Amino acid sequence: MNLAELNEEGIRETAMVDIAYHILNENGEPLLYREIMKEIGRMKGFSEEESQRLIAQLYTEINIDGRFICVGKSLWGLKRWYPLDQTTDSAVAQNVKEDLDEVEEDLFEEEDSEGEEDLDGDFDEDEEKTS
Repeated sequence: MNLAELNEEGIRETAMVDIAYHILNENGEPLLYREIMKEIGRMKGFSEEESQRLIAQLYTEINIDGRFICVGKSLWGLKRWYPLDQTTDSAVAQNVKEDLDEVEEDLFEEEDSEGEEDLDGDFDEDEEKTS
């Protein structure tokens, strides 16, 4: 499948992880995770809110899909581009953990910015300054 051959409806029905694969394949070199998500969002017509809601889902799908490999901090490529010994390197595993931590931080920042109540009953630094 070539993404250029798909019509708008075909792209909407194609899984995000498959689109990510084709984006990387057509690009021919690793891309930052956020750039991959940005391009998928553009192609599928996602609003910023939809993209933020789906960012962790795509990250999980890329992580468990055997076609992808993390080759640097938030930098993803196709596993077939790299020799086998690079795919089992512990540094790669560390990069995956760092990327996941970054996605989790983004999700928590998004929740905090939506004005949710402070359930632990104490004031955060930002709340203290505005009170």
